[in-house]
Amino acid sequence: MMRVVLSLPLVCLLLAAGAARAQDPGTLEPKPLPPLEHPDSPSTPARELFGRKATPDPATPRSIGFYSHGCLAGGIALPINGPTWQVMRLSRNRNWGHPKLIAFLERLAEKAKRVGWNGLLVGDMSQPRGGPMLTGHASHQIGLDADIWLTPMPNRKLSTQEREFMSATEVVREDRLDVDSKVWTHEHTELIRAAALDTDVERIFVNAAIKKALCRDAGSDRGWLAKVRPWWGHDYHFHIRILCPSDNGQCEPQPPPDTSEGCGHELDYWFTAGVLHPAPPTEPAKPKPSLTMASLPAACRQVLMAP
Repeated sequence: MMRVVLSLPLVCLLLAAGAARAQDPGTLEPKPLPPLEHPDSPSTPARELFGRKATPDPATPRSIGFYSHGCLAGGIALPINGPTWQVMRLSRNRNWGHPKLIAFLERLAEKAKRVGWNGLLVGDMSQPRGGPMLTGHASHQIGLDADIWLTPMPNRKLSTQEREFMSATEVVREDRLDVDSKVWTHEHTELIRAAALDTDVERIFVNAAIKKALCRDAGSDRGWLAKVRPWWGHDYHFHIRILCPSDNGQCEPQPPPDTSEGCGHELDYWFTAGVLHPAPPTEPAKPKPSLTMASLPAACRQVLMAP
């Protein structure tokens, strides 16, 4: 897999842009993308191909490749309405995942009730066949990632318009140094704790200010904090990544996180001036090369070409 090294300012800009897209409104009239002029060209970005697949392939469910470098066979849709969840931004058609992710989300939604939330608002998961997306994410490619809004589900069914246009709650303070005490609650901590304690969860990504709040509020039960990692953006939602299914040999696991709780000096880095207020690039950034089908596992071509 090609590795591209980017400067800190560029990384910050790219990730901030991805986070902004996560809050972009949807549409009430989604339209199919126009046909590609050269879909079989080796240089065609894989995101253009997978982004045009509106249905899953009929194969046995499999997560193929790595979280940011793969695809999803036999994807299953999370129902848009459940007893303790509702799916947002329906026009994106990104409520697909491996059955293991669907089962986890249903469990977590039930746990949300126990910690004081009415239920979950579920953001982006994966496309019907996974793969790279046209906007918003580098990962979410193999059906094992999901974004959970930091906004409790209301006690009513949201309208289609609300699902497309309402925004999640910004929980980070304007100066980016901590959470906003006017919106952050103990229930936020308990929900993220409940997610991290699930044995299927590999990592959870949150804004560094949220990590700081979790470190402060965790109490004596702190082992779960090791799974919660600070990352750019993630101030409207938290990003859950689950482990590769044990019977899924084509899924490439991520190295396990450090076992330390991550609440010491390593967290200080995220609040330095260079991270909070990166200097603009001194020269125009070179565009990151797009993943092509040749960059993905060979089995992804079968997933893409399936009826």
